Amino acid sequence: MSNEIWVFAEQQEGKVRKVSFELLSAAVDFSKKTNQAVGAVLLGNGLQQAVKSLTPYADKIYLIDDPSLASYTSDVYLINMAPFIKEHQPSVLLGGATSTGKDLFPRLAMHLQTGYAPDCTGLTIEENGKLVAKRPLYGGKVFAEVVFSEARPQMATVRNNTFLVNENLKKSAQVISIPSHTDPAALKKKVVGLEKGAGTKLDITEAEIVVAAGRGIKAPENFKIMEELADVLNASVGTTRATVDEGWRDLKDQIGKSGKNISAKLYMAFGISGAIHHVLGIGTCKTVVAVDTDPNALIFNYADYGIVGDLFQIVPALTEELKKVLKE
Repeated sequence: MSNEIWVFAEQQEGKVRKVSFELLSAAVDFSKKTNQAVGAVLLGNGLQQAVKSLTPYADKIYLIDDPSLASYTSDVYLINMAPFIKEHQPSVLLGGATSTGKDLFPRLAMHLQTGYAPDCTGLTIEENGKLVAKRPLYGGKVFAEVVFSEARPQMATVRNNTFLVNENLKKSAQVISIPSHTDPAALKKKVVGLEKGAGTKLDITEAEIVVAAGRGIKAPENFKIMEELADVLNASVGTTRATVDEGWRDLKDQIGKSGKNISAKLYMAFGISGAIHHVLGIGTCKTVVAVDTDPNALIFNYADYGIVGDLFQIVPALTEELKKVLKE
């Protein structure tokens, strides 16, 4: 048994996702209490830059570099990770609560016959290495603390922005190459191409600031004022199910039970009434600001700050004021 804390370092096109650095920073803090080494598990193809970016954040980088891993598919990642994890038996295995993490980790847990806590909003560890995971239940109405049996590893996926990235760790990870177990003849799926979505903003699950508009925006072209506000704040733009159903915004921007859960440091809702299936997606945001013309809108029940007013007056004025303040 390696008795190490491992983080699945998720990457896209060779760039490691921010949540992986958050989890590695947390793992280093945990290791100070438990005296365990921290390992990053990195899969893909042509990962020199990813290795370089991870080196200061871990004691070891377990690298599986193979052309079959260039794009994520559950079967090829599972084939390569499950035997390797079973052989080394780390104490803890963490990953981001991303679409990849939510797809891969339950499959791994089944193959490894171990416990798995999904979509966590907090983690702590005891001196004996026992992981305690905090996760929302019933749409965030209650939170549960999850502990694990004797089976190892203790597995959890964690939402973005749960931990801060510590850029001063200054470690120098040892890179350990692991041979690929991919059998091309046994693969059930093959990625034939990738099509990028429009826009260059961070995914709303990763952004520290999210500004969102609902049906109160009235028309798809009016999202321009939201994009202008987002540019000033270096934020991402989210929305509600109603506007997605109307075809005004893409599904990737939808926040809520049937969309994405976000944990932004600042969430600003404009013209959003506060339907329950939307607010379930913002339960772990640090600060919520709401703007709506209806003083009785449900969104105000979940907001830290509220403004009763017309978003078409407030958003442009706010954008201009922020330009002045941030310039100073």
